[in-house]
Amino acid sequence: MGDGTDEAEEDRPRALVVDDEREVADAYALRLRGLCEVETAYGGEDALRAVEDHEFDVVLLDRHMPGLSGDEVLERLDEGDFDGRVIMVTAIDPGFDVLDMPFDDYLCKPVDREDVRAAVTHQCTVLGYEVLGDYFGVESKRRVVEAELSAEERASHEEFGELQATAERLERRARRLLGDAADALDDFDAIGRESE
Repeated sequence: MGDGTDEAEEDRPRALVVDDEREVADAYALRLRGLCEVETAYGGEDALRAVEDHEFDVVLLDRHMPGLSGDEVLERLDEGDFDGRVIMVTAIDPGFDVLDMPFDDYLCKPVDREDVRAAVTHQCTVLGYEVLGDYFGVESKRRVVEAELSAEERASHEEFGELQATAERLERRARRLLGDAADALDDFDAIGRESE
């Protein structure tokens, strides 16, 4: 598995490009440089290991690969805990079989630089708003408890600590996915939740 990360990309969305043809995977990774943090996997098993080891926001997945096919990887991602978006990027022309497949976008090769960047940006935006909605739900609970219960009561409640950690993780991810999330987060901060 190759790694195309650098310090400046740490706060950007995270993408995994999966293709058994190294030149193709590396070319798509290069097209995404500067837009997101990118890693590559050169097969289905490598892709699943990468997803187990790292949080990815978007997976660009080839359908036709030897060994574990892209369709099988997609099925395993759907059955597992993967909470990102999947874009099929493949030379296989879609048929009616795609109607039941759990992907979020489908691009037919060859895909030009701007189209792959636009598709990744779109999927990151969709995911970002989903994460933002999850954050608002968790954070509103956290804030009302914080406003109404003492620090000692909160410190001794394990579930509250887990809720706080979840809220922090979701906020970081929303900010990473949505550069403009700060406005929505600031609006959320302005809402009073404590009793009068």
